[in-house]
Amino acid sequence: MSERAGNDLERAIRRTFADAGVHGRLHAMPLGGPAREVGVDPDEPVVMASVYKLPLLIAFCRLADAGDLDPREQVTVEPSARTTGPTGLSIMRDPVTMSWRDLACSMIAVSDNAAADVLLRRVGVDRVNDALSDLGLARTRVHGGTADVYRSLVADTATTDTASAFRSLTSNDAAVAVRAYDAVLASATTAREMTTLLAAVWSDRAASPQQSRFVRELLGAQAWQHRLRSGFPPVGVRVAGKTGTLAAVRNEVGVVQFDGERPVAVAVFTRAARAEEILPKADAVIGQAARLAVADLRSGRL
Repeated sequence: MSERAGNDLERAIRRTFADAGVHGRLHAMPLGGPAREVGVDPDEPVVMASVYKLPLLIAFCRLADAGDLDPREQVTVEPSARTTGPTGLSIMRDPVTMSWRDLACSMIAVSDNAAADVLLRRVGVDRVNDALSDLGLARTRVHGGTADVYRSLVADTATTDTASAFRSLTSNDAAVAVRAYDAVLASATTAREMTTLLAAVWSDRAASPQQSRFVRELLGAQAWQHRLRSGFPPVGVRVAGKTGTLAAVRNEVGVVQFDGERPVAVAVFTRAARAEEILPKADAVIGQAARLAVADLRSGRL
């Protein structure tokens, strides 16, 4: 692609973000082939939100590979110990017993906050960051789980509970400065490092081939279709991904593969100008921007 064509594409993606009322960063690259890429501020630090669950999953898989954790071991999660959230264990009323592996499944498939925090306590933040360092991701760091983020939100909004903190955070009448929006203080990465991590998963370098396949299968089972998946046809293409959401922050990293073609890793991170919890355009623009990037990379037919 010529420099002019590349600049035109970047401008088109930036306009797409602006039309949706978000500031966006993007990186896309084909996997297993020539090093073509599309980027919009791909090296700018960004808040991960629930995208942190992907590095956690990889650290969990590496722990299982090392024999330091039996993924089939049963663990009981009590209601009083669960992190708040809209899905999974977070909304269940009674004690739940399941395996570590099934906790990982819920963590990815429905972005289960409670399952993720239980898993993080078992795996440990240090092991997550060790895995990231081992994969060469020097600008990606996980500082804690969802419960840690929620505690910081309550403190930063001077509220008494998580629900009140989110009401404050999603109000356009109050400009709230919170650590969870700061890529220096929160778990953070870059769009380029997330496509690099996906490349490691798809090439079996993130963990053993068996565990890497497990990661790919879970990303393909993600329930949410309103972001990255929404940008592509319903048939003839497979999309595997992991979303991340924190009020104005909406992200997704994933892999798009058209039938008969090589997969393309895509990472899109956005922050909306408005604070409302429901902003359909801000969700859909992730798929729209990804479609522009993937279409350009496919122009020579991968």
